[in-house]
Amino acid sequence: MSSVEIRPVTVADKEHWLPLWQGYLRFYATELAQQVTDSTWQRLLDPTETTNAALAWKDGRAIGMVNFIYHRSNWSIENSCYLQDLFVSEHARGLGVGRKLIEHVYGTAAAAGCVKVHWLTHETNATAIQLYERIAERPGFIQFRKAL
Repeated sequence: MSSVEIRPVTVADKEHWLPLWQGYLRFYATELAQQVTDSTWQRLLDPTETTNAALAWKDGRAIGMVNFIYHRSNWSIENSCYLQDLFVSEHARGLGVGRKLIEHVYGTAAAAGCVKVHWLTHETNATAIQLYERIAERPGFIQFRKAL
């Protein structure tokens, strides 16, 4: 059985990233305009942007993705990292791919000088929550938002 490799996305990876992105949106029962997807992809590739992405590869096939953003914080001098999107293909779940993607973000964010990585998940995503509780702390904050 071959191992899983995690590597940053490149221009040539769009055809591999896009199905994972679409699977992620379906998982959360949401739709975005094509213009948003196109803009997100361009930002992921732009070295002047603070948003990044990596893919998990196994046997030449992309089986997972993670998108993350470095940002300032009023609580530290150094940046923080928001792990915004994490998705693993159905056929690859349970193989530790999600953990490897998160660990990639931990390492990349630490190398970039970030002091923390944080993320959200839906309260019904029980499988993911089990993993997250093993590899991070659950601070107890509740999210509020208002679309503008």
